[in-house]
Amino acid sequence: MVDFVSPDEIRVQLSVEAPDQMALNTGEPRAFPRVNGYVLIPCNEGYLVSQVTWITIERSQYPKRQGLKDFGLVDLPYPLRKMSLSPMGVLSLYETEDGIDKYTFCRGVIEYPTVGDPVLLPTRAQLRAIVESGDNRYVLIGHSPLAANAEVRIDPDRLFGRHLAVLGNTGSGKSCSVAGLIRWSLEEARRQNNDLNSCPNARFIILDPNGEYSNSFTDMGEIRVFSSRIEDMQKHLEVPFWLWNSEEWSTFAKASGRTQKPVLIQALRSVRDGLMEEINTPKSDMRRFLRTILRVVQNENISGRPWGEFPGPKNFYAKIKKWQSGLCDDSSYSENQSFALSSLREYVNALVDDPDRNQRYPQYEFGRDEITRLLYLLKKTYHEFGGSDQDVLPLDADIPRPFTGDQLLRSVEINSEIMSVSDYTETMLMRIRSLFADTRLRVISGDEIDISLEEWLTDYVGDNEAANGAICVIDLSLVPSEVVNIVTAVIARMVFESLQRYRKVNSGKVLPTVLTMEEAHTFIKRYSQDSEDRSASQLCTEIFEKIAREGRKFGLGLVLSSQRPSELSPTVLSQCNSFLLHRISNDRDQELVRHLVPDNMHGLMRDLPVLPAKQAILMGWASELPVLVEMNELPKTQRPQSSDPDFWDVWTGRKDRSVDWKAIADDWQQNKLISTRGNDE
Repeated sequence: MVDFVSPDEIRVQLSVEAPDQMALNTGEPRAFPRVNGYVLIPCNEGYLVSQVTWITIERSQYPKRQGLKDFGLVDLPYPLRKMSLSPMGVLSLYETEDGIDKYTFCRGVIEYPTVGDPVLLPTRAQLRAIVESGDNRYVLIGHSPLAANAEVRIDPDRLFGRHLAVLGNTGSGKSCSVAGLIRWSLEEARRQNNDLNSCPNARFIILDPNGEYSNSFTDMGEIRVFSSRIEDMQKHLEVPFWLWNSEEWSTFAKASGRTQKPVLIQALRSVRDGLMEEINTPKSDMRRFLRTILRVVQNENISGRPWGEFPGPKNFYAKIKKWQSGLCDDSSYSENQSFALSSLREYVNALVDDPDRNQRYPQYEFGRDEITRLLYLLKKTYHEFGGSDQDVLPLDADIPRPFTGDQLLRSVEINSEIMSVSDYTETMLMRIRSLFADTRLRVISGDEIDISLEEWLTDYVGDNEAANGAICVIDLSLVPSEVVNIVTAVIARMVFESLQRYRKVNSGKVLPTVLTMEEAHTFIKRYSQDSEDRSASQLCTEIFEKIAREGRKFGLGLVLSSQRPSELSPTVLSQCNSFLLHRISNDRDQELVRHLVPDNMHGLMRDLPVLPAKQAILMGWASELPVLVEMNELPKTQRPQSSDPDFWDVWTGRKDRSVDWKAIADDWQQNKLISTRGNDE
């Protein structure tokens, strides 16, 4: 019976007749009392469901026997058992339309018991109702050993729609749980469609930094596996440079914010706008030159630099003086083109040769009428060379239009000269050249890759009705460490932005997609807000933070798997509404996880350091209450390749481990690729 009540704890005194090892009055033998087990307390709404937090023994002066006391005996000190409960919710009984009595569980406490109220053991039906409560629980993921092996099912909309974090030590079963959640969801979708051979219209994209999942879904029909090296049915990983946006380029090139980054952004605008085409004529060259000048003057005019504070006017004067040499006539120009160019050149010469700007103490400030006249002549000349007002509008530097590495380098050099900052961009150019020269990166992002944006989205996000398979595994294990964070960020951002545009084109409808990140602590790291230098790691984290905050609105769900939750970004972790917690032994990680649960649920969290493999605690939006679940078994052929190394079997000769270092060295040094190229030449 109850002998102490508070909002977060209820203490119970067990009677002498209460079972001390095994209860037989619930329809079947059941261990009792048991830490983290469930008990019921009658209330007006039905039963208050509580979980056992601890059990103890107190010494009592006499036994609390029910009924009359035998006055002929002398009472001796007697052990009195007590236990503490955490209130969780209410179990109510209702009658279905078929006249069948059923229980329903609702999280939250409506009313508390009082001292003296009886405490009951739940029957099997009541236990199953507690764990199996909730609607749309389609996917079976395991059974609860604390609730008579009741089925633990999840609602995919809740689990994937509001982000899931799978946390636990290495070897605790995280990877198997992630693979199982994907597999069991797709298998149940097939059963719901009454076609076990069909491919559901689902999209799971797995970012796999260790190459564990390549062979986990081979029996699921067509799957897409992309790797930096092609083996068996794998496809080549392609993340071309032109998919990178300005932030990703600036981060890799370490472009400074004042000088180098503006040049790089303008260079990206130019190459994406087709200004660096390979085929050049004097007329097309002049048109591109005029377009660039026109854009620069428009930007300068908007900012007010020509008549602003020093050194703005002087810098603008230096630019137009530099432009003089480029406004040259050519015999291939038409009469109208030559006349317009001559008028523009004469006016630029007049601005440069103005006496006020060439005296001992020059006055570089320009008047608004001078800039207005310059813009008029620039537009007129540009139109004569085939340009239009639409072309002059600044192009977004992040539009994924193809370009080559040589075009980008040439664009950076030209824009550096136009903006008179060539001396400040040499280091950035060296970094970009080293990127294009790296043979390891060429196979992933180089100019040899011939793929369109439509083809990339079809391959990596999925074809219409998932015709090319519901699962995409992206093996990042051999991507060079210098760019693995940026490549990961590009893939995640492209998936997110493609779903944003899908909703825009399809009148608000979303395309449900799940993005899975293994070893999330490596790519979604906690970073300092005070840091001025933006690293590739921080860039990658910021992309996932944006997905965590906004992905739900566009149908993009996150599944994060990590063995170090304390190193994860707090923003991303706080946006996860469901958690699957495997064994966690590190005290910092345990402390972080405890902050994720309500105060009265900490009893179940104490199991984390001692959870066996395959067992986990499911909590959050996907479950009505935190529940201990033993995950379903995956056959060995369906498990990710993350098993423990078999030291003893190799040491004792039970398993063979022959070594061919030459084959490894040739693969590492790409000797086969070099010899093949030599033969081709």
